[in-house]
Amino acid sequence: MTSSTTAYMIYTKPGCPNCDRTMEYFDSKGISYTPVDITEVPAALEYITAELGYTQAPVVVNNSDDQDHWSGLRRDKLVQAAMNHKAA
Repeated sequence: MTSSTTAYMIYTKPGCPNCDRTMEYFDSKGISYTPVDITEVPAALEYITAELGYTQAPVVVNNSDDQDHWSGLRRDKLVQAAMNHKAA
């Protein structure tokens, strides 16, 4: 379920403040991402729950490192993503 056209996939749902904050942070740092609404894409919900094991949105997946993913508003991971983006 990942795409190589953007740096990250962000699996979101409507009315999720942590989803909004995560995307706002990526926007502010110029980090490219593709948002996927898990309420509209059943395969995305299946992917983040069955394959990745998450039950909380947002789920962020690094498209260049399939082992780098997390769930929820993780400021530590957001800062790390921004630092990696600057280094690239």
